[in-house]
Amino acid sequence: MNKTLVLLILIPFAALSTWCVGQVGLLALFTDNLSHPAGIQVFVDLVIALSLVMGWMWRDARAHGRHPLPWVLATLALGSFGPLLYLLTRRA
Repeated sequence: MNKTLVLLILIPFAALSTWCVGQVGLLALFTDNLSHPAGIQVFVDLVIALSLVMGWMWRDARAHGRHPLPWVLATLALGSFGPLLYLLTRRA
């Protein structure tokens, strides 16, 4: 994937995430969204999507001689930042 495109996604997403955490706090990102059915659905969808991405990252990292665990842990801790940073640092 083009690194410029990844940066065009990563930078505004980081700004949005920073703003959201500043507005409600880190814990409220989860507690507020998980307090109603729509938020639960979005959370489950995100877990499914990121699980699929982590599987792809694991295989891709190993195929490129990289250790996949840091990227999987980053995804578990930081959500979409993990895959975006992986793509930004991935060699073609």
